[in-house]
Amino acid sequence: MAKQATKDDPRKYLDPRTLAKVRSLELKARLIVEGYLSGQHKSPYHGFSVEFAQHREYVPGDDIKHIDWKVWGRTGRFYLKQYEEETNLVCWIMLDISESMKYGSIEGMSKFDYACMSAAALAYLVLHQSDAVGFVTFDSEIRNFLKPTSQMSQLKEMVHLMNQGVGGEKSNMAPLFHDMAERINRRSILFLISDMFEDLEPILSGLKHLRHKRHEVVLWNVLDEMELTFPFQESTLFRGMELYPDLLTDPRSLRKAYLEQIEGFLRGLTKGCRDQNIDYVQLRTDTPLNVAMSSYLAHRQKRSR
Repeated sequence: MAKQATKDDPRKYLDPRTLAKVRSLELKARLIVEGYLSGQHKSPYHGFSVEFAQHREYVPGDDIKHIDWKVWGRTGRFYLKQYEEETNLVCWIMLDISESMKYGSIEGMSKFDYACMSAAALAYLVLHQSDAVGFVTFDSEIRNFLKPTSQMSQLKEMVHLMNQGVGGEKSNMAPLFHDMAERINRRSILFLISDMFEDLEPILSGLKHLRHKRHEVVLWNVLDEMELTFPFQESTLFRGMELYPDLLTDPRSLRKAYLEQIEGFLRGLTKGCRDQNIDYVQLRTDTPLNVAMSSYLAHRQKRSR
């Protein structure tokens, strides 16, 4: 009998079908020079940087001149010094844990669950190609902040934070984007995974700040089918989230206005991203994640050639 994944087991949010699809695909940054697989390209600035960034464990084939012999003397293990100008990709994943992410019309698959599986699969892919992943969870403020590392242990830490679940807070993204734009010093690729249920203009202003700092931004907009189609017919009690009250109403009287509003919002969000050269990808929870991710990453890989 197969073992069931425990609460902090990374397998909880690692879908084998998704990993099988994306493992062979290269994640390359389209707009930044650092976006190469480790060792695939030499930086033109190699040897000139004096700003130490971090250590990483030695693997056969690495240049031994970068071994930190002081660390070897203390630990008996080989570690390399890495500097800011090295060409490894740095990928940040920002995960929305606000209360609206709890919603899910599919049994056992909330928007948060789908977002967590997306984040875990993406992190696995980046770490598998020896690049670095940083991880941030947020609602009205940044709740967790893991600095980038290329160690596989990062994935376990991420899953541990995901298992803390969704809070009861309202999201407030724009100030957080401004904060991240100033906090991340090295040009990176940033994946934002969220339902994006906020006022449009402040969001786009925050994303513009990230792009101004020359980070590449990818938005994975996670939505439930019922949020997009509003199929409700009978008198329904809609439970309020993110400080909104409950609402008992006839959904048929609201359907037209609701669909016009959400379609207008998504058109504005898509256009705002396109105008700032941000990849916008809608992820629906009724679409198998392996199909959605592999389709986007294959398109991305083809475009970068």
